[in-house]
Amino acid sequence: MSTDIMFQETIYFAAGPLRFSKSLYYRNWNWSSSHGGRRGTRAQHFYSSRATARNAPKEKVHIPGLDIVTYEAKMHYVPWLAKPVNPHWERDYKDPRHYRSPPIHEMPLYQETPCYVFNQRTNALEGVRQALWLTKSKAVSGLPPQILSLAESSANQIPHQVKRVQDAIRHACFWHTTEEQPVKYSKTLLLNLLHLCASLQSSHPLIGRRMLAENYSLAASWKRGKNLFMVRGQNGLLYKSMDPLPRVSGEQEVLNTADQALETFYPVSPTVDLQKVHTYDAEKNCTGFKEQHFYRHAHTIYFLEGDDPRCKLRPEQFRAKMIMFLFGNALVHARRLYGAKTYRVLDHPITIQAVGTDGRLFQFIVFQLNTTDLKGDDGIKNQVWLDEDAELYDSANVRPLFYRKQLKVPAGLSGFKPETFTKFLALNLHGAVTV
Repeated sequence: MSTDIMFQETIYFAAGPLRFSKSLYYRNWNWSSSHGGRRGTRAQHFYSSRATARNAPKEKVHIPGLDIVTYEAKMHYVPWLAKPVNPHWERDYKDPRHYRSPPIHEMPLYQETPCYVFNQRTNALEGVRQALWLTKSKAVSGLPPQILSLAESSANQIPHQVKRVQDAIRHACFWHTTEEQPVKYSKTLLLNLLHLCASLQSSHPLIGRRMLAENYSLAASWKRGKNLFMVRGQNGLLYKSMDPLPRVSGEQEVLNTADQALETFYPVSPTVDLQKVHTYDAEKNCTGFKEQHFYRHAHTIYFLEGDDPRCKLRPEQFRAKMIMFLFGNALVHARRLYGAKTYRVLDHPITIQAVGTDGRLFQFIVFQLNTTDLKGDDGIKNQVWLDEDAELYDSANVRPLFYRKQLKVPAGLSGFKPETFTKFLALNLHGAVTV
């Protein structure tokens, strides 16, 4: 057996650290046994990037007893002399443009125990299942029947409802923009639908005891198992009311949740995709409004998918975000009523609703907070009602779509589904219709 090794390398001593050429070639000739056989060839290439070596930070070597000659005394730059090292200058005044934050362990709110934060851009891996475990909730498919029955009566419907809803969609998709193919129209459509629901104020005076808030800040913390969790951030349009929403589930149905087991997603950790922080205030629970605010009760939160171009969530993760922010608003309100350090089953459960849309698909969620004791998996659970992916219409195109000279999608609004707006109206009338 014979071995030939050939290296091609280049070494530069004057220019700085040791550098190699782009590739090194190594070849090894292997012969088979003496009984015969063919010869094998093996080649390996080693690549070393010059840019990596050139951009690597050079380590400064200090030799004891050797003074470095700098160009500080000459008051101008000299290529063959070293750069002087000046002491750090501290200003005698406070300039916010040159602020440097202290190290994380020196901050006033630093905690050794980490906190896992769910914000408006969190993309939960397990989606709704992860949100249900974090909030200790059980999910029910579909909206409660007592809420859907509110919009079935003719006294609770809008005059010329179908035509006015279609005009609201056309206004958001075609008339409100000058683009040939509008992309973002979910907020315009949502405000148009809310305006139609507000037109029933003359027959339902309780609708006038509400207000719409935007860019509110939420902060709510709780312990689940051995970990500390927090929901905080600005998200959605908050529909606030002077009067709280009535409970959806009765006392016996709440007691039956104690026998139901929570769904797990082992081996995935519940803290996956959550932001891990060490600077936080565990005692801070705030809805973004003062205590003297007249509209104290959260009625409905409206979420807009695609409104933030830097955060695009899939429908499953979008619904998980809605559940988490519903739970955060309900938890803060419960602690204002029963105390910040009270962990118990609530005498009067807190109900909050949510509507999420991307301009065509609608997500409807009703959340009822039954307990603030969230450490263990046993006992009373909270309840969530989900109505997923309800289409308001099939398509709304400025121009028709042809494929192989055949019309596939016509221009204008097509495939309108009035039952989706019926659910939207029922959630809006919840709490305003006296039974």
